[in-house]
Amino acid sequence: MGWIIFFSIIFAFIFFFIVIRNNIVKNENAAKRAWSDVASFERQKVKILDDLQPLIDRYGDFEQSTMTQISALRQNILNLNQNTQDVAKLEQIEQQTSQLLKGIHVQVEAYPELKANEIYQKLMHEITDQNENVGAAISIFNRNVEHFNNSIQIFPNNVVNSMSLNKKPLKPFQDRVMDSGFDYKPNFESSK
Repeated sequence: MGWIIFFSIIFAFIFFFIVIRNNIVKNENAAKRAWSDVASFERQKVKILDDLQPLIDRYGDFEQSTMTQISALRQNILNLNQNTQDVAKLEQIEQQTSQLLKGIHVQVEAYPELKANEIYQKLMHEITDQNENVGAAISIFNRNVEHFNNSIQIFPNNVVNSMSLNKKPLKPFQDRVMDSGFDYKPNFESSK
């Protein structure tokens, strides 16, 4: 009878070890998939930017600075690795997108015929929709990062992780520009 209890305990330990390990792997894969979605939505912006380029080419002074911004943004989006999570690069892309859109909205006031152009309005609507998609994908990515980080940091998962996978916490996306506008800063530092 003692051997049955002993082997039952060993079996239960192995079973829970495997379940916890598999959950860590599942959560990491979900975070990777969410990152791929963010990168895919960012890449879809390139198609819109490519459509916007010939339209802007028609407007002299507006063309040069805007085209430079579009080219830089387009290149950064294309350099965003779909398999490796580079949150700093994503933060840079989101800042560039915001600056480009602000610049376009300010400059378009000087060209009323551009503002009235149906193609321009359609493209700006598509860019706005795409930015909303990116925002939603980032939110999903951050949620998956939270689940993954919890799965490797909470006891007994942290023991299983250190014994078998040794995964490190992922960094969530943070909008530093928006964060700098808030007066309140929560104290998330751990008390060590």
